[in-house]
Amino acid sequence: MASPRLKYVSLGVLVFQTTSLVLTMRYSRTLQAEGPRYLASSAVVVAEVLKILSCMLLVLKEHSYSMRALNSILRQEIIHKPIETLKLAIPSGIYTLQNNLLYVALSNLDAATYQVTYQLKILTTALFSVSMLGRRLGIYQWISLLILMTGVTLVQWPSESTVVPEKEALSAGSQFVGVAAVLVACCSSGFAGVYFEKILKESKQSVWVRNIQLGMFGFVFGLFGMLAYDGERVKESGMFQGYNTVTWTVVALQALGGLVIAAVIKYADNILKGFATSLSIILSTLISYFWLQDFDPTSVFFLGAVLVIVATFLYGYEGKPPPNPSRA
Repeated sequence: MASPRLKYVSLGVLVFQTTSLVLTMRYSRTLQAEGPRYLASSAVVVAEVLKILSCMLLVLKEHSYSMRALNSILRQEIIHKPIETLKLAIPSGIYTLQNNLLYVALSNLDAATYQVTYQLKILTTALFSVSMLGRRLGIYQWISLLILMTGVTLVQWPSESTVVPEKEALSAGSQFVGVAAVLVACCSSGFAGVYFEKILKESKQSVWVRNIQLGMFGFVFGLFGMLAYDGERVKESGMFQGYNTVTWTVVALQALGGLVIAAVIKYADNILKGFATSLSIILSTLISYFWLQDFDPTSVFFLGAVLVIVATFLYGYEGKPPPNPSRA
């Protein structure tokens, strides 16, 4: 059993990582700076490199910082098992798409709306778990999914506006692009997460080695996407155009995300993770309103946000579903 301190430290780091990533990413995409804005596709590639290096350091730590042991593990688990390695190409490609979509979403949505809407990944993850892993959900979990959908619908409910029609149409168009990006990201997150869980359960490889494999494919897919969509801009101003302290912070937080979630899965549980998610939503809403000043909350938004938070807790309430042979 993990100590209470490790549980709450891992959850505290998750709250910090989730909230700060959303806010800094939103800030970086709306910041008015001299010169070209940084390329989202470039940031995704750099984050994958940092993720690979971080996982390599963790594998090194597990083997007393022996470079020979690291080299042997990478050869055995990656080069000598090509079929096992190739299985990671599917979730890696989907994660790469998802990471790019999140930049699109936060370029068009305020941090609070994004944070609440993105909780629909609970729904997609649950549905893919049922269909791909044969998992059974309890009555509380099905009710929580209905509450979740209701809450997200209320968050997206159009509010009365006094802006001029041209600006209102532009805002509505941006909102649609942002919401569409979040919805596709939720679907990709649910499928890739369950697929990755299925692979982890079918093998005995270290989760850090699996993340190195994911990162390798993510780097290749991300690099290809960057050259395909932003190739001309890369040739003109370089891959690191527009990078500043905020950009590097976003990249580092994005790379840290997978490692933090792995720690939470190891040391905490669903209910405590629900607390972390809910606190992150509240913090994102407050900071988006007071600091970024790009969000004007309505009573309908608050009702929807409360329903999403309730759904998050309720989903983890029935923590132990009936025994299932497919579960590890």
